[in-house]
Amino acid sequence: MHKYDLSNACWRKSSYSNGEGGSCVEVADGVPGMVPVRDSKLTPDRGPVLLVGPEAWRAFIRRVGAARS
Repeated sequence: MHKYDLSNACWRKSSYSNGEGGSCVEVADGVPGMVPVRDSKLTPDRGPVLLVGPEAWRAFIRRVGAARS
């Protein structure tokens, strides 16, 4: 099992998140071989992080984009 140091990760919040407790997803860039995803409603550094492979993440984004069309 790999360990990833996310202490310096640069997290960005989904543009669909809002400041009123709505769906809040954050993604970190710059982690080689993985796309870290977390729920931004949870206090940073306390909530779980889902590590997704880059190809699986691209497939997810394509499916979400297709569903919005």
